[in-house]
Amino acid sequence: MTIIITILASLLVFGAVIAIHEFGHFAAAKLSGIQVNEFSIGMGPALWKKIAGGTQYTLRLLPVGGYVAMEGEGSPESNQAGRDRDNRDEPPAGENPIPPEQRTGIPFPEAAVWKRAIVMAAGPLMNFVLGFVVLLGLTAFRAEPIASRIIYEVEEGSLAAQTGLEAGDEIVAVNGRRCFVTNDILYELARTRDTQADFTVRRDGKLVELPDVQFDSYTDEDGSTRMDIGFTVYALAKTPANVLKESVNSELYYSRIIFTSLADLLRGRESINNLSGPVGIVSAISQAASYGLTDVLEMLVLITVNLGVFNLLPIPALDGGRLVFLAVEAVIRRPVSERVQENLTLATFILLFGLMIFATYNDVIRLFTGAL
Repeated sequence: MTIIITILASLLVFGAVIAIHEFGHFAAAKLSGIQVNEFSIGMGPALWKKIAGGTQYTLRLLPVGGYVAMEGEGSPESNQAGRDRDNRDEPPAGENPIPPEQRTGIPFPEAAVWKRAIVMAAGPLMNFVLGFVVLLGLTAFRAEPIASRIIYEVEEGSLAAQTGLEAGDEIVAVNGRRCFVTNDILYELARTRDTQADFTVRRDGKLVELPDVQFDSYTDEDGSTRMDIGFTVYALAKTPANVLKESVNSELYYSRIIFTSLADLLRGRESINNLSGPVGIVSAISQAASYGLTDVLEMLVLITVNLGVFNLLPIPALDGGRLVFLAVEAVIRRPVSERVQENLTLATFILLFGLMIFATYNDVIRLFTGAL
C-alpha cells in the first residue's frame, strides 16, 4: 500500500509540475500564432495521441518530462527545409505529425523576438502560478492559523530574552535578510552555525538592531545539537487580505531559499554531496505522503517553484538561456549563430546531466545507508 501511495503521490506531483510548465509554453505559442506540432506530457512510447486544431496531443509512458514541439525550432537550414517540404506539399519525415494543410501558425523563428521570449518565459511563469494557487488553497483551508512575525512571548530566563528579544517585537530581518513569513525566520536561524544571529526588529514603531542574539540548545536522541528559539509569535486572522499576502510571501520564501541554497553550494557552505536527484525527490514525496495530502501539496509547491526558478537561470540548456539568446538577438538585430547556440547548449546539457547522475548516485548511497 505504501508503494502504491508513493507512486500515486509522485505521479500527482511530477504530472502537475510538468504539465503546467509545458502548458505555459503551449498556450503562449498558440496565442502568439506559432505552429505547435506536438504537445506531449511524458517521455518514451506514446500511450495516447490525438490531432486537433493543428496540434498533436500526446500522453507518453514515462512521467519524467514533456515537450512542446514548435514548427521551425532548429537550425536555419532545417527551417528552410521545412518550408521547402511545405512547398512540395509533403509531410516532414518523422518530426512533424501535422500535414501541411492542417497547420494553423507560423514557424517559431518567424515570430517576433518578443513573442518568442514570452513563449520561453511562459513555462516557468506557469510553475509560479501553480505554486501560488496551491499555497492559496493551503493557507485558506488548513486548520493551522497564519503565523505572524510579531513575538507573543519570550521564555523567561532563555538566552533569547537575556540577549535582546522582547514580547511585542516584530521581526524584520535575521542576519541582514528581510523576513516576510515565519518560515524566513526559521530558515535563517537553521543556517546559523553557532546558535546566535543578528536581528532587526520593529519596537514601538522604530527599527532596532539586536546584534548577537543567542539561543539555548539541546541534544536530541541521535546526539545532534538543536537550537531552541525560546519564543512564540502571534496568530493572524484568516481574512482574504491576510491569506493573499501570506500566499505571495510564502512563494517568495520558496523562491529565495532556492537562490540561497545555490549560493551556499557555490561558496562551499553546503557540500555538493547534499545534492538530490530523482530518487531523492521521490523519497521526499513518499515521506510527505505518509503525513497526508497537505504535506504532498507543500512538496508540490517546493518542486514547482524550484523548477520555475531553475529554468530561468541564464544557462543555455534551459529556458533562461534561450531568453539570453533572444535578448542578444534583439540587440544585434540578428539571431545568435546556431553553431554557438548548439555548442553552448550541448556543453551545459552534458554538465547538467552529469550533475543529475552524481545526485542520483548520492541518493542511492543514502538510500542503502539509511540516510535518505
